[in-house]
Amino acid sequence: MRAPVQEHLLIVVALEEDPRLVEVIRKAHPNVNITWVKSPSRGPGVIPGACVPRDIWQSATILLTDEELPPRPEYAPNLKFIQLHTAGIDQVSKHPMVANSTVKIATVSGIHGPPIAEWVMMSYLTFCRKFYTSYQWQQKHEWHGFGDRMRGIYDNQGKRVGILGYGSVGRHVARVSAALGSSVIAYTMSPRDTPESRRDRGYMVPGTGDPEGVIPEAWFSGKDKASLHEFLSQDLDHLVISVPLTRSTEKFIGPEEFKILARNKTFVTNISRGRVIDQDALIAALHAGDIRGAALDVTDPEPLPVDHPLWDAPNCLVSPHMSFLSEKAFDRIFDILRINLGRLFRGEKLVNQLENSKGY
Repeated sequence: MRAPVQEHLLIVVALEEDPRLVEVIRKAHPNVNITWVKSPSRGPGVIPGACVPRDIWQSATILLTDEELPPRPEYAPNLKFIQLHTAGIDQVSKHPMVANSTVKIATVSGIHGPPIAEWVMMSYLTFCRKFYTSYQWQQKHEWHGFGDRMRGIYDNQGKRVGILGYGSVGRHVARVSAALGSSVIAYTMSPRDTPESRRDRGYMVPGTGDPEGVIPEAWFSGKDKASLHEFLSQDLDHLVISVPLTRSTEKFIGPEEFKILARNKTFVTNISRGRVIDQDALIAALHAGDIRGAALDVTDPEPLPVDHPLWDAPNCLVSPHMSFLSEKAFDRIFDILRINLGRLFRGEKLVNQLENSKGY
């Protein structure tokens, strides 16, 4: 029997080397040699990939990183697989090793369902239950009367939640929303007309999400405005935006869409990418009272400038792209890496393998 080919896994992440995580890979794949490089903080003048010595790039066959790719493709002539530890690829999409390469690339889509769904529901429920108002009353030592307490408060039984992008994150948002008594309506870019097409065979944290695609009461699909508008016209109480950023989804939600959402004063949550929304149109809709509020974990640009008008838009929560964070994140990242290394060595398709035709 032929001995396994020795591989060189280069890990470039903003984390000190963790022996426990290294052991996960070594135990499963003893033919893999591992080099761990802690990446520097990003800032002006910091060149992605420059933290890795040239000889390490030369010998690497597998790379785990977020955006620390080789400064030039010729730096890493032996690289055959890049495991990004992000769910999206927009941060590296223009790099030649991503845009025009035969190197296999995969994401960790699926690991972020639990923390992001918790952030979505936390943010939405703070509005529904008047958390900010009651906290302001507490700070002032005020006990308000029944009328003040009752005004503008909601529960979620019987509400309609539209999920724009029914991937792993959207599916877990659906699961939690359904547990609160809401009905779920799903929107996907491609049709999901059969039970098989509605299943999700990608990575999913056990016990989460909607792997069989049975939670939504209705499905909509399409890349055109007419299809999107039909979906948005379903009297939604809450719109959760969870699509990847591609050419077809940039500014997908703009002035026309906010006019439709104004009919039901829909609350809007965005955990996708800031550029999926026309931010000027969002700010205008908030000031006009066309939507009940917004929760944004992503903005355009990031970081959001200190004097940006979005900070002071009414009924709007802005957080600094942190909904995906969890103490279990790297355990899940290394679980996907372990699985994908096995698939790579067996010649099988990778979990979350990039499809260039889709852009994700």
